Amino acid sequence: MPASTAPGVRLLPNAVTVLALCAGLSGVQFMVTGNHIAAIACVALAGVFDALDGRLARLLDATSRIGAELDSLSDCVSFGVSPALILFLWSLHDLRIGWVVALVLVVSTALRLARFNTLSDDAEAPPFAGEFFVGVPSPAGALVALTPLATELLLGPGWWSSPVTVAIWTVLSAALMISRIPTASLKSVRVPPTAVAPALVLVALAAAAVVAVPFALYPVAILLYLAHIPYAVYRYRWLERHPEVWHVPPRQRRAVRRAHRRLGLVPPRRPLPRRVAGAAARAGRRTMNRDRVGDRTPGSRRLGVRGSRRRGQGRGPERRPQDRPASDRPGPDRSGPDRSGPDRGQDRP
Repeated sequence: MPASTAPGVRLLPNAVTVLALCAGLSGVQFMVTGNHIAAIACVALAGVFDALDGRLARLLDATSRIGAELDSLSDCVSFGVSPALILFLWSLHDLRIGWVVALVLVVSTALRLARFNTLSDDAEAPPFAGEFFVGVPSPAGALVALTPLATELLLGPGWWSSPVTVAIWTVLSAALMISRIPTASLKSVRVPPTAVAPALVLVALAAAAVVAVPFALYPVAILLYLAHIPYAVYRYRWLERHPEVWHVPPRQRRAVRRAHRRLGLVPPRRPLPRRVAGAAARAGRRTMNRDRVGDRTPGSRRLGVRGSRRRGQGRGPERRPQDRPASDRPGPDRSGPDRSGPDRGQDRP
């Protein structure tokens, strides 16, 4: 029997998902007992477990439908229910609408997970869609929502820990989760071989900072994550406008962007159909203006009438040959028999 089909191997990713669920709920228990540091640490540990279970399932070829459903339910509890209860027990209970704010966070997390499950089966998504999340993912949203509590543990009470500030921040965190703003996915991050050693040094420094000053790195990390969102939006829109690089590795995409800047190839700021329609409308207005000027110029009246006939929209009653001035009307053909007919060639009143 292949190792990938062994029952123990298939159980491992689901066991990690259950650990994430238990860690998230344990944060509520620690908050009830007044251990704020352990409460935030449990939510962060649930985020680590959530990042591991999917990778283990793909690595071990142990993906299953029940694992996907269990992961969604675990995320809803660990990053929706648990942070909402932690914030309510800490500060939101002093507000009349504090429980409503907590419910907004839970409902937004559930909606975000439901949309994620729906978009994962979208066959019409562009090839680069897997490099981005639609909105802030639920683990990051939970950690963003808990930032005021972490800031109070670092700096002490202040305006950032007032119930009104916490309520507004919680609603903004919920809005980021259900928004359509693209955010970068860690699955698309590739560390080049030459940057492996510096990256390991940075990881070691971050671990030392977490041990020495547990919450000094927390607000900084959250601010850096929020600061990356404008770049993610710019990158997503640039990829939308350049389908020729959808199947190109990220390093080569950067080379293409640099080449565009060097050559002055500025991408269109509006979608192409709108730009074409606007250019056509401006060209039509210029043509109409030239025709009007031509109608006022001596010797160009006949050309303007013919142009209007060709377009089918003349600017007045169409002139017949008999209505023209005598100097402009052609005379009878004198080289042969008169074929003008009884009425042709005669001046009418």
